[in-house]
Amino acid sequence: MKVTQQVRPACPRGAVSIDQCLRVDLEVAAAVLRNVGRRANLPDAYPASKQQPAAFFRNGAGGKAAKFRYQRPGDLDGHGRTLPARRAESHWPGQHRIAPPSHGLRTTFAFARACGAQRAIHLHRMGDEAIIEGALTGAGRLDKALADSTGLSRERIKGLLAEGRVAVEGKPVSQPSVKVAAGAAFRIHVPEAAPADARPQDIPLVIAYEDDHLVVVDKPAGLVVHPAAGNPDGTLVNALLHHCAGQLSGIGGVARPGIVHRIDKDTSGLLVVAKSDAAHEGLAKQFADHSIERVYLAVVNGHPAPPAGTVRARIGRSDTNRKKMAVLPDASSRGKHAVTHYRTLELLDNCALVECRLETGRTHQVRVHLASIGHALLGDPVYGRANSRLRPVLQRLGFSRQALHAAVLGFLHPVTGDRLRLTSDLPPDMRELIDETGH
Repeated sequence: MKVTQQVRPACPRGAVSIDQCLRVDLEVAAAVLRNVGRRANLPDAYPASKQQPAAFFRNGAGGKAAKFRYQRPGDLDGHGRTLPARRAESHWPGQHRIAPPSHGLRTTFAFARACGAQRAIHLHRMGDEAIIEGALTGAGRLDKALADSTGLSRERIKGLLAEGRVAVEGKPVSQPSVKVAAGAAFRIHVPEAAPADARPQDIPLVIAYEDDHLVVVDKPAGLVVHPAAGNPDGTLVNALLHHCAGQLSGIGGVARPGIVHRIDKDTSGLLVVAKSDAAHEGLAKQFADHSIERVYLAVVNGHPAPPAGTVRARIGRSDTNRKKMAVLPDASSRGKHAVTHYRTLELLDNCALVECRLETGRTHQVRVHLASIGHALLGDPVYGRANSRLRPVLQRLGFSRQALHAAVLGFLHPVTGDRLRLTSDLPPDMRELIDETGH
């Protein structure tokens, strides 16, 4: 395991000027105690990303205020109903677009148009099937050529090939690796998406952003993401099946929301979910190459020293408790490489508010990494034990979950290519905890 100190300037919470921000130098211990340790009024939001260190989401002080993009008044959904305004920040003002209303298989053609490809594709229905016909836009492997031409994912194409639903130049084809020429005529029979095993449930959700291709949910603590043993229903997936009824074009041929990442049951905050194969594949690639921006806010035991740094340590199953994750030796053949960048935002009584930026997204990553450097999350029943001075506070507040919130989620829209950056305010229970432990 490697822990390196991070010495770049960091912004304290609150409305500050650019000059004030740059004077907060975490390399100097005195400056840490003077600037980060001072109690500040807790704003509605927190500092922006490291690419724009002086910008605040709601506080314009300290430079030009960050810009929010709202859906235009009068925007309609696929049923002709007016959509409510939803907030989303675009790093390139004016580029954010709402894709045209489309549901079911038409979503894939919105994807093709958004990518700028010139395709001669025709879609019509025959009974319970949709028929896609056209000419291949490129040569090479059949599965790739069809995916590029239609917007369906390669995995979906492979499944359709295996089911005998694809023909090229009038002849049935089943092998994904067959070489084809550009311009070859194809025909694909796509069945209606099969119903998901989970049942829809009318569970209230806070939607941070939504369009025809994906939805970003601000998940409350206590809500399980996916049905599993012990939680067959009452999950986020059940809620989304109800919320997105009629809008799911199918993930792998099943009408279900595409879960590309998860946050723990007792962690609150932002989670992106795909509505279509194209969106699912695009988001999965970004999570795989670690290009997703993920920022968490945590309240930890003690005062981290150094106050900012990077934890690089493999994470895998614990040898002593298979239900827990643990930091493994660097030379271990088990587990996965994990990197967490942290910085102290505010020193509290016997604890601290810390920002964590994830390069990787391993199970329990923030909880395990911070516990490994001696600063476990307050309330964490698995990896932490609160300071004896803090236990009465936690008991008085009834705070019984890990103090962790997924506050920022940024990614490239997998269909339009726009940059989206969503933020979520601290939930009331964590705000109360910070107020109780503040100076």
